[in-house]
Amino acid sequence: MPQEGLDTDNLTREEFYELLDRHEREVDLGNVSPAAGRPRVHRQRLFRPLMLFLATALSTWLIGGPVYSAALMSILLFHEMGHFLQSVRYGVPASFPYFIPMPLPPFGTMGAVILQQRGAGDRKALFDIAISGPLAGLVVALPMTYFGIQWSTIAPVQTDVANFQFGEPLIFQWLIESIHGTLPQGHDLYMHPLAHAGWVGIFITALNLVPVSELDGGHILYALIRKKAHFVAIGFLAMVVGYMVLTSHYQWLLMVGLVMLMGPKHPPTANDYVPLGWGRKILGWLTLAFLIIGITPDPINFYDPTQQPQSQKPATVEVVSPPVESQLQPQ
Repeated sequence: MPQEGLDTDNLTREEFYELLDRHEREVDLGNVSPAAGRPRVHRQRLFRPLMLFLATALSTWLIGGPVYSAALMSILLFHEMGHFLQSVRYGVPASFPYFIPMPLPPFGTMGAVILQQRGAGDRKALFDIAISGPLAGLVVALPMTYFGIQWSTIAPVQTDVANFQFGEPLIFQWLIESIHGTLPQGHDLYMHPLAHAGWVGIFITALNLVPVSELDGGHILYALIRKKAHFVAIGFLAMVVGYMVLTSHYQWLLMVGLVMLMGPKHPPTANDYVPLGWGRKILGWLTLAFLIIGITPDPINFYDPTQQPQSQKPATVEVVSPPVESQLQPQ
């Protein structure tokens, strides 16, 4: 009669995966029957990720409504499951995705993370796990963005309404141009909730592709060029700090601080010399290049008509309620 499985409630995450690896080795050697009690994940290990998922779904719903919430949660879930499933494939210990709720505009979330054991996989495993998240997220984010922009409204700039102004990365500019053509002077694109979710999904994906530390981009770059990635990471951080000082735009200060806490350098893998092959190398550089078209140096601003002259309001993509029908212009 098969056993129920070992209770792992009092084990740390590292101890659990060590026990699981030991069990699998014994099965491979024939010392343990495959039907024998396999270490099982205790319910408490699922409870926290599930609660955080539901809390993030609620916080994004409160900020942007049901369409925005469902779309953004789908993008984030695809991204994190890309990482998770590749971790399972390579046998690299990893947690379930932890979503991060933030019931404040304009996002409603700070994204999601998966915790992995450092150095558990080789160079190829690191590459495949890192690149699968952004690619899986973009498979969902790009179509949503396209249809969201199609359903968005072009209307005269509202200079008497306070709202968030979202910068336009190149890919957003191209999609707007291809769908709506050049916007008339003095007009904005008022984003549909699906376009709003697409913008946030693209922004989070591009942000993760920054080639520093243990972000997805840092993992990919380390897999491509190994320890030379350290020089790129330090140079990139210096460039960002220089940009903030020269422009007095300090929107990236939190990001730089978090990266410095993690450390800009990437730790070694279990084997840094496993070959990647040309296919992975080309895909890796193309994926990193998405950073150029997916992010903008000045992503978000809050426009307050009481704090600046109305005539100085810049043309931008905005997330506000569409104006009344009488104000809409034919397209």
